Amino acid sequence: MKNRIITISREFGSGGRTIGKEVAEKLGIPCYDEKLINKIAEKSGFAKEYIADRGEYAPSVNWFVNMFGGRDYNGHSISDDLWKIQREIILELAEKGPCVIVGRCADYILKDTADCLTVFIHASKEKRAERIVKLYGERDEKPEQRLLDKDKRRKVYYQMYTDTEWGVADNYHISLDSGIFGIEKCVELITGLY
Repeated sequence: MKNRIITISREFGSGGRTIGKEVAEKLGIPCYDEKLINKIAEKSGFAKEYIADRGEYAPSVNWFVNMFGGRDYNGHSISDDLWKIQREIILELAEKGPCVIVGRCADYILKDTADCLTVFIHASKEKRAERIVKLYGERDEKPEQRLLDKDKRRKVYYQMYTDTEWGVADNYHISLDSGIFGIEKCVELITGLY
C-alpha cells in the first residue's frame, strides 16, 4: 500500500477529532470519522448511534465482562462482528487513497499494511473537562467522571481487540498534548510531518 495515511487516536475531550478534520482539510485529503461510522452502518446494518458507541468503546470498563458477556456458545459476540466490518472498511479506505482516520483502532489495523503516521492526542483532565463542557454542555455526571468512563471503555476496547495498550507513547509515532500546544499547533505539527 503506497498511500500515506494519518491515524489519530485520542483521549476523550482532547480535540483529536477536530485536529484530524483540520489536518485533512489542510492536506486536501478525506477525513474518516463520522463518514467511517456511516460506512460501517451501511455495511453492518447497525444503527449509527450503536456504532458510534460500540465501534471503539467496550460495553463495560470491566475486562472480564467484556470478554465473556454477550457471547454465544461459540464465544462469538456482536462486537466481534462489528470489529471485523470496521477493520475491513479501514483497510479498504487506506487502499483507496491518502486520508486521515480518527480512532477505531486504525493505528493498529494499518500498522503492517500502510505508510502510516500514527498520532496520539492527549491533554490534562482539567483542559479536557473544560473542553467537553464547552462543546457538549453540563450534564448530571461531572465532566471528570465522563472523561474517566469514556477513556476506560476506549482503553478496554483497544486492548480487547489489539492486545496492545492504548495511549502508551511507544505505540505511536508522535504524541501531542493539545492542552499545551493548542489545536492549531497540533494541526501544524502533524501536517508538517506528512
